[in-house]
Amino acid sequence: MAGFRSLARQVRDPGCDLALRRYSLRKCLEKFAPYGHRATWDHLCSRAGFGPEDRSPDPARLVAALEELEEARSVWLAYETDFTERRRKEKHDGLRRPGSVDDWHRLTWGGFGVAWCDDPRIHPDGPLADVLRRLIAALEREPGSCCPVCGGERLLWKYGLDHAPSSGPVCTDCGILVPRPVLSPRALQYARRGQLLMSA
Repeated sequence: MAGFRSLARQVRDPGCDLALRRYSLRKCLEKFAPYGHRATWDHLCSRAGFGPEDRSPDPARLVAALEELEEARSVWLAYETDFTERRRKEKHDGLRRPGSVDDWHRLTWGGFGVAWCDDPRIHPDGPLADVLRRLIAALEREPGSCCPVCGGERLLWKYGLDHAPSSGPVCTDCGILVPRPVLSPRALQYARRGQLLMSA
C-alpha cells in the first residue's frame, strides 16, 4: 500500500494520467484527513476551485489542494512528535496515568478526524493548517467555553456521529466535533443541554 509521500508524488507527476492523479489525492485522505475523508475532500475541492465529482480537474488545482493538505499534515506531525516527547518525559518522571488530552489524542493518532465534521458539507472555511494550529493551541491551554477553531459559542451535543467518540459537542458554526479536553465542564454541561453558555 502506497504511503502519503508516494501518493503525493503521483499527484504532482505530469506524466501520470489525470484520473490517477485525482485518485492519488483521494487516497492521501486515507492517510491524513483532519475533518474525516468526505469532509476533508469537500474542503480541499472548494478551496482549490474544483468540484468533488469533477473527474478531470485542472492539474494545478489538484496540486494546490495537495499543498494545503501537506502543510496541515506537517503541522499535525510536528504536534505528534512534541506529544510523544512529552509523554516519554512524563513516564520517565513517574506520571503513568494519561490525562484527558491523551485519551482524546489516542483516538486521533495520525491525524484522521482530529477536527471531525460529521456533515461533509459543513466544515471550517480557512486553510487546514490554520485550523489545526488553533486546535493545537487550545489543547495546550486551559479549557474554554467556545469552539477553538472559529470561536463559535453555540455548541450542541450530538449523538450517533460516524466517529469515535460517537457523541459530543458539535460547533453549529463550523461543524467540527469539538474535542472534550478543550472545553470546561460548564461548557460541556451547557452543550448537553443545548444552551448558550453566554446566556447563563
